Amino acid sequence: MEPHPGISFDNTEFAFAYKSDKELKKARFLFASMGKSWLVKLGTRFTPWAIRAGLPVKGLIRNTIFKQFVGGETLDQTAKVAETLSRYNVQVILDYGVEGGDNGEHGFDHATEEFIRVINYAATQPNIPFMSIKVTGFARFSLLEKLDNDMHAGNGTLMKRYLTAVDELSPIEKEEWHKVRVRMMRICEAAAEKGIGVLVDAEESWIQDPVDALTILMMDTFNKERAVVYNTIQLYRHDRLQFLRDSQEAAVERNFILGAKCVRGAYMEKERRRAAEKNYPSPIQPDKEHSDKDYNDGIRFCLDHLDHIALIVASHNEYSNLLAAGILQQKGLPLNHPHVHFSQLYGMSDNITFNLASAGCSVSKYLPFGPISDVIPYLMRRAQENTSVKGQTGRELLLIDRELRRRASGALATGD
Repeated sequence: MEPHPGISFDNTEFAFAYKSDKELKKARFLFASMGKSWLVKLGTRFTPWAIRAGLPVKGLIRNTIFKQFVGGETLDQTAKVAETLSRYNVQVILDYGVEGGDNGEHGFDHATEEFIRVINYAATQPNIPFMSIKVTGFARFSLLEKLDNDMHAGNGTLMKRYLTAVDELSPIEKEEWHKVRVRMMRICEAAAEKGIGVLVDAEESWIQDPVDALTILMMDTFNKERAVVYNTIQLYRHDRLQFLRDSQEAAVERNFILGAKCVRGAYMEKERRRAAEKNYPSPIQPDKEHSDKDYNDGIRFCLDHLDHIALIVASHNEYSNLLAAGILQQKGLPLNHPHVHFSQLYGMSDNITFNLASAGCSVSKYLPFGPISDVIPYLMRRAQENTSVKGQTGRELLLIDRELRRRASGALATGD
C-alpha cells in the first residue's frame, strides 16, 4: 500500500500559518534547547523540585515550554488557542492536565467533576469533538496495580480475569473500586448526552489491564449507536496488535463500536527499566522497526473494519499518516470519513496537522490545559520525548528554519 500521493508534509506555509515570526523563533529556540540531552536532564530534575519548593519559576515555564505545548491554565485561555486552530479547520482534543496520584477520594471526586466540566464546555464549542481522561485521575494507582497483578495471575479472557480479580478484592477495596466505576460511568454518561467523545489515555503496563476492562465495559454501554468512548492502544507494546484484534472481536460479538486511538507509546524507558529491575520480559517491542510495523498493521486492520471500529490515527510519524490517507483513497472513502480522525500533540508536527486539514481530513490537536503545577509531568514527558527522538527535534527545527527563510525571502521580494 502506497501512502497518499496528493498530500505533502513539506508545505511549511500551511504548517505555520497560525504562528507569527516571533512565535516561530521562540519555538526554534525551544526545540534547539530540547535537542541538548544534558540540558533536558537537568531541567526535568530541577523543574518539578522547584515547583514543589515554591521557587519563582512559573513565569519562565509559562513563557517557554508551557506556551509551546499547553493551551492555557484555564478553559478561557485554552478557548483562544482552540479558536485560532479552528480558523485552519483544525479541531481540538481537550485534556485537563491531571495526572493522578494518591489524592484521596476528595481529590478523585474533584477530578471527575473537572472532567465533566470539560465535557460541558466542549459541547458549547464547534471544533472540540473530543476530550481526554486518565483513569489515574480518579482511581488510586496502587488499587489499579493490585487489580492488574491479580488479573495477570488469572486465566481466560480479559473480562473473565477482570471479574475474578474484582471478586477477590477485600470489602473495602470493592467499595473503593465501585466508586471508580461510578466516576467513569458519570463521565461517559455526560459525554454521551453532550455528543463529545471520551478518549481514555493509556497507562503503564502494570496497571493497564483494569483500565482496558473498564473502558471496554463503557464501550459496551455507550458505543451502541456511535463511538463515545475510545481506548488508547499503545503499539510499541508487542502484545497490543493482538489486543486490538481481540477488542474488535468483542465489539462484533457484543455489537458495539470499538473506539481505538492508536499511538506508538509514551513510557518506553520506564517500562524497560522496570522490567529489568523486576526480572520479567519487557512488554516493549525490541526495536523501532517492530513498533512501526505493528502500528501500520494496526492502522490497516482498523481501516479494514470501519463498520465496527472508529479510528483515531494519533501519530507524529509522517509515513503512518500518509498510509492511512492512502488506504482511504484506495478504498474510495472520503478523507473525512466519520470513523477516521487524525491527531497530533499541540506544539508538535504542525506540518502534519495543518497539511492534513488543508487536504480535507478530520484532524485535531491534542490540547492539554491546567495549572502549571498540574501539567508539569506532561511537560517533562514532552521534553524527554523530544530529546530521545532526535529525528523529531531535527525535523521540527528544519521545518521552522525553512519557513522563516521562506518568509524572509517573501518579505525581500515585496520590499517589506
